Amino acid sequence: MPEQMRIALGQFNEPSYEKLKFAQQLGVGGVLLNTPRLPGEFHWEYDDLAKLRDTVESYGLRLEALENTPVRYYVDAMLGGPERDRQIEHYQTTIRNVGMAGIPILGYHWMPNSVWRTQDSPRVNGRGGARVTVFDMELARGRDAQLTHGRVYTADEMWANYEYFIKAVIPSAEEAGVKLALHPDDPPVPSLGGVARIFNSFDGFMRGSEVIDSPNWVLDFCMGCWSEMGGHQNVIRGIEYFVPKGKIAYVHFRDVVGTAGNFAECFLGEGNVNLFQAMRAFKQNGFTGFLIDDHVPHMVDDSDWGHRGRAYATGYMLALLAAVEQVV
Repeated sequence: MPEQMRIALGQFNEPSYEKLKFAQQLGVGGVLLNTPRLPGEFHWEYDDLAKLRDTVESYGLRLEALENTPVRYYVDAMLGGPERDRQIEHYQTTIRNVGMAGIPILGYHWMPNSVWRTQDSPRVNGRGGARVTVFDMELARGRDAQLTHGRVYTADEMWANYEYFIKAVIPSAEEAGVKLALHPDDPPVPSLGGVARIFNSFDGFMRGSEVIDSPNWVLDFCMGCWSEMGGHQNVIRGIEYFVPKGKIAYVHFRDVVGTAGNFAECFLGEGNVNLFQAMRAFKQNGFTGFLIDDHVPHMVDDSDWGHRGRAYATGYMLALLAAVEQVV
């Protein structure tokens, strides 16, 4: 039976009883684990990955994808450092083991200094006082002046490093039957901490898609980042271009108010994007992957992980998908 567009639960790192029962109770069919807590100093081992999948499947759920190895696994690959080739070899091993374990997607990013937020902003409270994450480039400038990796890394360098990496690992992904899903830069600004950010625009993803011609080169379409890059129309443009080409593996279904240099995350339905139109665009363009919650507002009496915020987001997505399926 062909794959169908569907909702999953994401953004936890251990397949605990509590998280997997929560997924069951929400009514989703699968889960994504982000930076799963697995042994391995340099790469992930097959046995650990197989146990991970078996645990998830024992609850009647599908392990849709793993997102993000530890950054230390490939930071020299991102920066062209002395351990680049050794780290790429280990990354190839991880890919092969993911494939042998029957896990179809491995998400990754190209941000050696990770996600940035400025929680000292006065905008950290959303609707009803819910705590949200924010970014303000003006507040980040002092921090940005401090080089996170010792020197400035230009966009040309980051592109050269990316091309070297992806050309080395995609053949392993093809052999293993694993799709490598690229996440946008977050926030999608030109540079932070002296390190250029290259996946921060539609043109950046166009260029990335042309580095190597492979069905295993795909996107983790973080809708919040695409919204930050250019609002509703940019999100629709990305969907309409990349979905028909089979280049979107899964979606972080979140949104923001504002733009890349100054934004606040928000509850679904409050941001830049018309969510019904976005969900309909995915359906109309033949998307057959899954959508997950991502960063969510932290609601009153919520857990550290955000159970209440995630329940709200997941219920919203399930209802949107049900509505779209009635009209498309």
